[in-house]
Amino acid sequence: MIFVLGRFGIQTTSLAALIGAAGLAVGLALQGTLSNVAAGVMLVAFRPFKVGDFIEAAGTSGTVRAVTLFTTELTSADNVLIIVPNGDIWSSAITNYSYFETRRCDLVFGVSYDTDLRKAEQAILKCIRADDRAHPAPEPFVKVSNLGDSSVDFTVRVWCDAADYWGLKFDLTRAVKEAFDKAGIEIPFPTRIEIARAG
Repeated sequence: MIFVLGRFGIQTTSLAALIGAAGLAVGLALQGTLSNVAAGVMLVAFRPFKVGDFIEAAGTSGTVRAVTLFTTELTSADNVLIIVPNGDIWSSAITNYSYFETRRCDLVFGVSYDTDLRKAEQAILKCIRADDRAHPAPEPFVKVSNLGDSSVDFTVRVWCDAADYWGLKFDLTRAVKEAFDKAGIEIPFPTRIEIARAG
C-alpha cells in the first residue's frame, strides 16, 4: 500500500513510521501472549506431564486437568481450580510426582536413648511387612540415622505404587506408633529445663 501511494506522489515517510510504531506497540503488547503460546507448543511437544498427573510447577501444585495453548489448568488437593500461564510453567522447574509407577516413601521415627534399638527396628519392619502396599523389593530400609538431642532417629524407606504413596505414609505412621505403644517403646519429645535465678 505504501508503495502504491508513493507511486502517486504521496509522502509516505510519516505513514511508514506510524505503521512501524504501531507494529512495535502491538508486538510488545502481545509479548506475554506469544510467550505463553510458544511455551504451550513446547509442553505439548515434549510432554513433561499429561492430564491426570500430579505436578508442582511455577510455585503451585495440583493434578493436571487440561493443557491449552495459553494456560495449564490444575486442580489442587482441596478441589480448587488453578490456571497457570504456560510461560510460567515452562520457565520453572517441573516436578512430576506421577511420572513413574512407583515411589519411595520416606519416614523418620524417633525413640528414646534407653530403647532397645533392635526391638524398635523389628517393630517397624513388622509394620511394613504387614502392609500389602509396601513392596518387598527393593527391600525396606530401616536404619539408625541420627543421634538427636532427645531421640535416636530411624530413617525408614519403603517403595510402593505411586497411587498408594499417601495412604501408605499415613497408615504406616499410625501403625508404627501403635506398635511402639504396645511394645513399651517410648517416643520422646524435647524437654526444657528452666533454672531459677537467685534473686
